[in-house]
Amino acid sequence: MLASSPHQLFMFSGKGGVGKTTLSCGFARQLAQQHPAETVLLLSTDPAHSLGDVLLIAVDNQPTPLPDLPNMQVRALDAAALLEQFRADYGTVLELLVERGSFVEGDDLSPVWDMGWPGLNELMALLEIQRILRDREADRVVVDMAPSGHTLSLFALMDFLDTLLEALGQFQQKHRTLTETLAGRYTPDEADQFIQDMCHDLEQGRSLIQDRNRAACWVVGIPEPMSWAESDRFITALGHLGVPLGGLVINRVIPALATHRQVLAEFVAIAQGQPVLWVPAQVSEPVGAAALDALMPQVKPLDLPLAGEQPADDSSLVHQWPAPLLPGLEDFVAAGRRLIVVGGKGGVGKTTVSAALSWGLAERHPEANLRVMSIDPAHSLGDAFGQPLSHEPTLLRPNLQAQEVSADVVLDQFRADYLWDLADMMAGDGEIAGGIQLAYGPDAWRQIVAQALPGIDEMLSLITVMDLLERNEQQLIVLDTAPTGHLLRFLDMPTALGDWLGWIFKLWIKYKDVVGRVEFMGRLRTLRQRVLAAQEKLKDPQYTEFIGVVQNQSAILAEASRLNHTLYDRGIAQRYIVHNRYQSGLDLPAELFPHQCVVRLAALAPSPQSFDQVKQAAHLLLTPPSTAQAEVISPV
Repeated sequence: MLASSPHQLFMFSGKGGVGKTTLSCGFARQLAQQHPAETVLLLSTDPAHSLGDVLLIAVDNQPTPLPDLPNMQVRALDAAALLEQFRADYGTVLELLVERGSFVEGDDLSPVWDMGWPGLNELMALLEIQRILRDREADRVVVDMAPSGHTLSLFALMDFLDTLLEALGQFQQKHRTLTETLAGRYTPDEADQFIQDMCHDLEQGRSLIQDRNRAACWVVGIPEPMSWAESDRFITALGHLGVPLGGLVINRVIPALATHRQVLAEFVAIAQGQPVLWVPAQVSEPVGAAALDALMPQVKPLDLPLAGEQPADDSSLVHQWPAPLLPGLEDFVAAGRRLIVVGGKGGVGKTTVSAALSWGLAERHPEANLRVMSIDPAHSLGDAFGQPLSHEPTLLRPNLQAQEVSADVVLDQFRADYLWDLADMMAGDGEIAGGIQLAYGPDAWRQIVAQALPGIDEMLSLITVMDLLERNEQQLIVLDTAPTGHLLRFLDMPTALGDWLGWIFKLWIKYKDVVGRVEFMGRLRTLRQRVLAAQEKLKDPQYTEFIGVVQNQSAILAEASRLNHTLYDRGIAQRYIVHNRYQSGLDLPAELFPHQCVVRLAALAPSPQSFDQVKQAAHLLLTPPSTAQAEVISPV
């Protein structure tokens, strides 16, 4: 059904871990097989690429034809490499435009290209997809998107780029007015052409992504309440952004389970009249060409009730909790930890583990104040606890608060504290050219700052966590993080933000007689000191505990292994791995995590209430007090 669609662009997204990559790979292969005369390009925009893990081939930034399907190419976008190419193509003219709209000189801007950019992955992915479509490098493009929160950031960049190009146009207008005033005439230059070309490309890209006849976003889910809730929010957001919904694909369905059939009906209700497909749960993990080709014929339109299956009465399983397995997680409150960071690939159970750990520790330590926070832009912490959460902390029990960080709220405060002043400083003040007042600079910089600035969620999350740690009101904070690629951006953010502040200081020292603003620079200096202090805390194993969550699937374990090595390279200790949905006898390979304690969390008993499963997991994860002394692992 999918492969018969006439669309040129197919985008697959949804909650992390629901099978987006598997279905993207399987569908792209099916599309290439059914259209042998067409070129099919399969792209990944997720910073934590896993196309290679599913296809069982090496995948990088260069389009690679499949050995058995020469008309299908696979590519994992590399944001850093794309930025280098973008700099080579447009760096000079962009530096010229910023110079024309600020007090800085072109040479001052060169270091910016080598610093960490918030939203870089989303920006480079959007520009590259637009370029591929514009240059017709493939007849059909299938995109394995990042999880839903960061997919929305990518789509929102179209509006941000509109504003950015408008601001650059104002910088150019300032230059144009000055030139006409001083020289009497103006001749368009390469900056005018750049703005014109970029505006045209952006409009062409937007028109394709928002054209229901040429493009569609397919939302992948699984028959669980948390996946349904996130899909519902995601579909609503797609509508606001004008991105057409192609339909839903519900993966890992067990038709005989009454709970699955109930959630399937709820998925149909949010599909907005678009097709709903379903995929039965597989006995083994579908990786490699043969398994993917065998999977796709099983993708069928959903027709309730599902024929040939009688719903089992699985309600009796709700109260059959599995028994705890040793070793468990230690008592982090008693151990003096202040920050727990829970991370891993999307969909492995990070949110459930975060919620359960905070609930279990709060239960064990009624004298300690704890907070559990979601810093994933696609929040599901409230879904786990079975109640709405917001940026304002919600009291779950007398000593436990829960919070879903709102980037909008934090950004508003960050603007008031720093960004409005920074915009005014970059624009410069005063009259020029014999009394002519040009307002293009200040207005343009403020327009940029006033935007939602997609992709800076990690920076804003860092600011929020820093504020909480400095206030010292909680004995322990548990962070439910975004999936792996964006978690690493959060962990990199102290370095990136420190580099940006250092660059601003150098500019100020060079131009302080022009820009003044001594008090503002004092505030930025204090911010940099706070950022560096947060970086030290993240690397202190006595202060911060990093817990990885995995399931026993090859793609998940491959990504977890890469994450483990990356954390080691960055000086961040990881002592625990939670093996979620553990099945007796199916342990993780011993050589995979030789320096970590693997905590086995058995599959939770089905329950219509997600909070019941959180309580189950809390009971299973923590080492019982009677055996805790024997199980404690010393920080590395």
